[in-house]
Amino acid sequence: MKTKLATLYNSESANYTILDKISSSKPKGKKVGIRLRVLSNADIENILKFARTGIDFVIVDVKDWKIIPLENIIAKLHKLHTRIFALANNPEEVRKMFSILEIGVDGVIFSTSSINEVREALVYLGTKSFELKPAKIFEIKEVGNGERVCVDTASMLHRGEGMLIGSRSNFLFLVHNESVGSSFTSPRPFRVNAGAVHCYTISPDGTTKYLSELETGSEVLVLDSKGKARRATVGRSKIESRPMLMIKAQIGNEIGGIIAQNAETIRFVRPNGHLVSVTHLKKGDVVLAHCKPATGRHFGMEVDDEYIIEK
Repeated sequence: MKTKLATLYNSESANYTILDKISSSKPKGKKVGIRLRVLSNADIENILKFARTGIDFVIVDVKDWKIIPLENIIAKLHKLHTRIFALANNPEEVRKMFSILEIGVDGVIFSTSSINEVREALVYLGTKSFELKPAKIFEIKEVGNGERVCVDTASMLHRGEGMLIGSRSNFLFLVHNESVGSSFTSPRPFRVNAGAVHCYTISPDGTTKYLSELETGSEVLVLDSKGKARRATVGRSKIESRPMLMIKAQIGNEIGGIIAQNAETIRFVRPNGHLVSVTHLKKGDVVLAHCKPATGRHFGMEVDDEYIIEK
């Protein structure tokens, strides 16, 4: 039986052998390393010294100060071939270790007796992707004023990225961020002018949230035009009254809609990656959306086989 599991122990029988001390003799065919506690810069220099001897990995044990010491270690070792493994005490630390200096550590040793904590850590680390399909616009209508939500994230969003937004949880449009400026507006690459307060968006755990529920510290998913998703933290959510536009589209037999602000800065993404402002949309235009068969929802969680009609 094939397995992806690897053992790490102070034994030559393990896949990764932890040495008590560095010697010139290395077990043949084994990856060897050392575990070191980091309490000061001198310990970091020690790690660098050991890495230069050609060891395969180092297990870093940091205590009160975690981020800065690991940043320094990653910066010093990232051009060497020594892998950095860090110890983590909870799922949040697991996620944090993999994102330090954007490079992250090479591995995390997570000690827990709870299978739920393991699952939570995997959710944090999992990358999601969504199938985006061409949705054909068949109705555009001005619907007067309403409250719309601007989602200001704590991340810089790139051209082609946006959030999945819609009036139905199973039919969500890719609404682009405001990284594109104009002669009248400055770029706001951290912002998605998402839609009306009632609209849904998808959270990293797969549940949906109403836009009205988003607040500082909430997490949302940001997608590119290929459907690849990443997490972003909400820095601020602004709800303001604005003139609104209703847009309806169809994919196969599924019909979905969105109510968005009626302004030039709100853009959808075409299948070729080009952007189109909602004020320039016409019947027959095609934009990217995520669509699947409708299910019921209970506090954002899918409920299979529940009878539901959304209009």
